[in-house]
Amino acid sequence: MGIVTPGFHGKRRTDSDRVPPGQYLTDDFPVLSAGPTPRVSRDSWELAVITESGERASWSWEEFTALPQETPTVDIHCVTRWSKLDTSWEGVSLDVLLADVESAADYAVVHAYGGYTANLPLEDLLDGKAWIAHRFDGEDLHPEHGGPARLVVPHLYFWKSAKWVRAIELTLSDEPGFWETAGYHNYGDPWREERYQLD
Repeated sequence: MGIVTPGFHGKRRTDSDRVPPGQYLTDDFPVLSAGPTPRVSRDSWELAVITESGERASWSWEEFTALPQETPTVDIHCVTRWSKLDTSWEGVSLDVLLADVESAADYAVVHAYGGYTANLPLEDLLDGKAWIAHRFDGEDLHPEHGGPARLVVPHLYFWKSAKWVRAIELTLSDEPGFWETAGYHNYGDPWREERYQLD
């Protein structure tokens, strides 16, 4: 007689298992920004990757949307304590954007239209962990949510998923971004409640 009986499929994962400590679920998509919402025309939009040596690769909107697209469905968690499950995006994996980039960098600073920056270890952008998304829930990404395109890094608090992305600068050393210099945690793991510098 086997240890596992027929029909046993293990413990079913519930919504509560997907919500980090200190978070609450919402069906809304709250809009939180540090300043005014940039209005960026797709005609003038550009995304650049800049290496530590100054080498630059860039894509126009037309070139960017012609790249292989993915449609991840992920849970997102805001430092202000809301979580939203099963969010649906469309965009380009950072694995695609960085595939032909030669760099010895360990870190990245993401630059946004409007001046916002966010810092991340480069390994947190690779291996299917991050996308530059231009659609949400089947529609073009609205400006208040980061349109025309934003970074999506769902395993970290959502302030790391910079809105209105325009460049990814690869760096040899870690350079704190906008919220990190204002006292937010340098990494931002929601499962460890890394909200602020002393957490």
